[in-house]
Amino acid sequence: MSFISIYRVFIYTKSNWLQILLIILSIYDLRIDLRILIDFFTFSAFFYTISQHPLAITILITSPSLLKTLNKD
Repeated sequence: MSFISIYRVFIYTKSNWLQILLIILSIYDLRIDLRILIDFFTFSAFFYTISQHPLAITILITSPSLLKTLNKD
């Protein structure tokens, strides 16, 4: 049973490696701003993060539509 689920994760990762890499890199780009927002949320820090990192924010917002779903075979 676990071999089948590991195999499905491997297939999912193999088919979506570019999208997963983009998500990881965008989170890495936002790491300092996310820490500031988690520690002490202000709207100025929030708007600064959005204005200074538009590509990373766009990737994170559109990531659910980028990832393909697994079909049950």
